[in-house]
Amino acid sequence: MPAKSNIARLAAGSALLATGVLSGAFFYGWANVTPTFSAVPLDVHLAFRVELMKVNGVVMQILMAAAVATSGWLAFSVRGRARTPAIAATAFAVASFLVTRFGNVPINQEMKRWAAGQLAPDYLDRLAVWGTFNDIRVATALTAFVLVIIAAGLTGARR
Repeated sequence: MPAKSNIARLAAGSALLATGVLSGAFFYGWANVTPTFSAVPLDVHLAFRVELMKVNGVVMQILMAAAVATSGWLAFSVRGRARTPAIAATAFAVASFLVTRFGNVPINQEMKRWAAGQLAPDYLDRLAVWGTFNDIRVATALTAFVLVIIAAGLTGARR
């Protein structure tokens, strides 16, 4: 039994790290980077976003994959009351990925065209839609992290 308990603790620690880093990255962007966009001229805003996407495209996908994989591992590794929040955390981590992939990323591609001089007439509306998707993915990532904290606490309580 101790080996299984150690695996559950390792899964919990991994899920805490992955979902914590993901939610922290999304929260930092939401709280600090996104508000800055409206404080600078549009050409600076778009140029910065295009450069940011080059890094975020890789880093955030890795973080989202890690959050999904580790919270899924946690859900698979635990029993009892810890399993429900672990499963829910996995679902919220998946939701963060889906919102990003099918909400934010297509608009990011539009922004690349805008930065190249093809500004859409409804760009302000599209930026607002991007902001809504961003709010959703920040909330889903934070929720996944909180649920992993709960699952990890319930896992630790069973020692």
